[in-house]
Amino acid sequence: MNHREVLAVFDRELRREAAADGPGTEVERDGDVVRQVGPEDGWNGVLWSGLRSGADADAAIAAQVRHFGALGRPFEWKVYGHDRPADLGGRLLAAGFEAEPEETLMVARAADVPAAPVPDGIRLVPVTDQDGVELVADVHEVAFGAARVRIRERLLAQLAAGTVVAAVAMAGDVPVSAARMDLHPGTRFAGLWGGGTVPQWRGRGVYRALVAYRAGEAVARGYEYLQVDASDQSRPILLRLGFAALTTTTPYVHP
Repeated sequence: MNHREVLAVFDRELRREAAADGPGTEVERDGDVVRQVGPEDGWNGVLWSGLRSGADADAAIAAQVRHFGALGRPFEWKVYGHDRPADLGGRLLAAGFEAEPEETLMVARAADVPAAPVPDGIRLVPVTDQDGVELVADVHEVAFGAARVRIRERLLAQLAAGTVVAAVAMAGDVPVSAARMDLHPGTRFAGLWGGGTVPQWRGRGVYRALVAYRAGEAVARGYEYLQVDASDQSRPILLRLGFAALTTTTPYVHP
């Protein structure tokens, strides 16, 4: 896999030419900026910017703050390590944004991800309906402290649109891990998200099994690449599964 070529395809398909990620959202182009505008409880933010200088960046930042401010929307500017200008992050901080933890953009060919055994005592259950979504929400509430309502609404909308594959790892009747894969029709990428495991089941191979499960589903649906915004916790596991680190990504959030 040529890392530079794959990163260029990622930038084009999922950033510059991105499609809206759900009902009620729109992707807009404002000069050198591509942004998504959605419902108040959805993801609002800047997906890509083709800025060339500090002056360009300052003007674009001010314009997006005005735009989302007029809508009454908090929003995120997603900055990648190769974005320009090199001090874009610092300029966002100076404009009132706050940086969230840096993650690593990792990519693998879906067909190259090795199979992984499901740990003893665990079964993987596809999420296809309201009951499955509630199990995912149970896991995310424990693993991440995440709000149930937002997870529930997003997953139900994605299931209805056919743009997600999700699974829950069950220990008996108890959900202990959950993960989803966002599908991007018309692109070569499927995105791995979630991957939350309750504390007592961490380090036992559940996350790895869920990655392998989703890789198989991606291949079956014709997707070439899997993309992950990896935390420090998941990055070592993904490296062992053949994922490559292409760049970093940092969310800058404006209230």
